Amino acid sequence: MKQSLDLRLGQHLTITPQLQQAIRLLQLSAIELQQEIQEQLESNPLLEEEEPGEGARETAEAEAATGESAESTEPPVATDGDGMGATDLDMEQRTLDEDMRGDTEWDDRDDMDLSAAPTTRHDDSLPDFESRSSLPTTLRDHLLWQIQMMPMSPVDGAIAVAIIDEIDQDGYLSCTLEDIQSMLAREQKVELDEIEAVLHQIQNFDPVGVAARDLSECLRLQLRAKHAGHPDFEMAMAMATPEHLAALGARDYSQLKRALKLPTETLQSAIVLIQALDPRPGSSVNPTHAAYVTPDVIVRKIRGIWRAELNGESSPRLRINRQYERMIHRGDSSTQNKYLQDQLQQARWLIKSLASRSDTLLKVARTIVERQRAFFDHGAEAMKPLVLHDVAEAVSMHESTISRVTTNKYMLTPRGVFELKYFFSSHVGTVDGGACSATAIRSMIKKMVEHEPPTKPISDSKIAEILSEQGIQVARRTVAKYREFMNIPPSSLRKSLTQHRK
Repeated sequence: MKQSLDLRLGQHLTITPQLQQAIRLLQLSAIELQQEIQEQLESNPLLEEEEPGEGARETAEAEAATGESAESTEPPVATDGDGMGATDLDMEQRTLDEDMRGDTEWDDRDDMDLSAAPTTRHDDSLPDFESRSSLPTTLRDHLLWQIQMMPMSPVDGAIAVAIIDEIDQDGYLSCTLEDIQSMLAREQKVELDEIEAVLHQIQNFDPVGVAARDLSECLRLQLRAKHAGHPDFEMAMAMATPEHLAALGARDYSQLKRALKLPTETLQSAIVLIQALDPRPGSSVNPTHAAYVTPDVIVRKIRGIWRAELNGESSPRLRINRQYERMIHRGDSSTQNKYLQDQLQQARWLIKSLASRSDTLLKVARTIVERQRAFFDHGAEAMKPLVLHDVAEAVSMHESTISRVTTNKYMLTPRGVFELKYFFSSHVGTVDGGACSATAIRSMIKKMVEHEPPTKPISDSKIAEILSEQGIQVARRTVAKYREFMNIPPSSLRKSLTQHRK
């Protein structure tokens, strides 16, 4: 076999470690980014967090030491995707800050409640309830605590604990009394009557309706405890039986009136009593973990123009620790020096990746605000069709980058807090050849349902006809898909007996 040497030219994409880090940081949410930064601060001695106003103070000290002003030194201009330099961006940001801080004539500025934005409290005299990490009370603990307040024999106590162990998170008994008897038979023999007697005691515990074996028993327990003296108590008890709950769930009021032989007024009063009950009493005790959202972008209307700016509290500012940096000796190959060099490189990569993430996020947010100005002025019904490709072209980036930067990123606006992906939606054609956003159509459907007559809800076909009259071509199945997306039940389940829904 003959050997030879060939020279070939080719191109291939290599993802460097710093590029991998930038991509990973780009898709993190604000809370995840704070956790990542905190981990880096704890592991990298070359990194430290910059205190508010400290950067400006260091700049002033450096100017005083050199005898030069910031104006005499021309900083390098970093150009972003749209041709605007970093100096221009800083000047625009300073102008925006001065308008917001010093101008007292804000007649054109809309009022906005920023209570949802993260705030920093400096009053040490107030207790910090958010920092406490006490374990929440579970339904089981709540029921066991009530058992301790009651005089019970050892046998009844064992039965009660066995029953409580079989109560699910919604508050229902998840097994039969025979199953409990079989479990207790390993230690001692008990009768079904004893188990049922203890069960009735637990059913009187808080929350009312706990330890019920089915929905009917749960509702009837709550009716006895809360509405025993109501004039329509007997009618509500009769309606809470298994054979009538199915008709009530399907809103088949004609069948209920025939079966119970009730007039409309009495039937409506009994339905109101049942609707006021809790079908899942255990959920009121079981702990729920609230999901907190930190907005990455804040949108304000200043002098009649909608402006987007980054939330400075969502990401702390980092810098290089100058003391450790001065300890690095060039050309020294010792283990300590090599470690500091590696940490310095990692710190520079992280700071650069964070700056790139902020610039990309700000450009995408400003593009969204520019394209969706009608939404900020008039609401969801004025939402314009927008896809990732439109923003990618505007900021000269790939669609995958736009997808990463809009996932789990939130925008605080005068109309609420929205994920950036909320502003993207497909379009539906109109009669005049235009396009209407799917978000706007969902808002129209929701508004129609809210103003429909309760005794005669609007069907999906009727909604499609109304939209068609407004020039929006939407099929009935599309209306049904949008309605289900908003968790709106069909017209048959929205029907009410009276004009006023309770």
